[in-house]
Amino acid sequence: MIRIRSIVARLRRLGNQRGLSLVELASVSAILVIMAGVTYPVANTMVKRQKELELRRALRTIRTALDRFQEDTVRYPGIRVKYLNRANEEGYPEDLELLYKGVDIGDAGGTVLKYLRRLPLDPITGEREWDTRSSRDDPKSSFSDGINIFDVRSKSDKIGLDGIRYSKW
Repeated sequence: MIRIRSIVARLRRLGNQRGLSLVELASVSAILVIMAGVTYPVANTMVKRQKELELRRALRTIRTALDRFQEDTVRYPGIRVKYLNRANEEGYPEDLELLYKGVDIGDAGGTVLKYLRRLPLDPITGEREWDTRSSRDDPKSSFSDGINIFDVRSKSDKIGLDGIRYSKW
């Protein structure tokens, strides 16, 4: 019982002190500013790294679909006859829409092959638009001759964490 009375007496004495001193307030504010200054760049880098992972995944998905389409033009000649220009000897698609809208292989059953459910989003630009490169283009060229789509890349000119522009990936 005596112990409880002494605790109550201490609490009453502490209860009479109200507010914080200016030194306490300034020191807590300084600590918070330092912590925020350290966490912001780390969080920013983590967000950028996540977008880069999504970009790599999207590029891999589209490139795999392009290769599968090209392999199927050899396997099913009806695709080449129906969807490709004669100048397109390599058999890559002439438009990215063919990958997600599908192509009729030309058999009696009317089989349609789709290579993508939808065109992946470019996480850097936030759009479903990609720069394309033809199989006949110079790798260093920034323009395509439009004969076919051999490769895709981001339209962003931003620089990645590795120091290379996203449009060069």
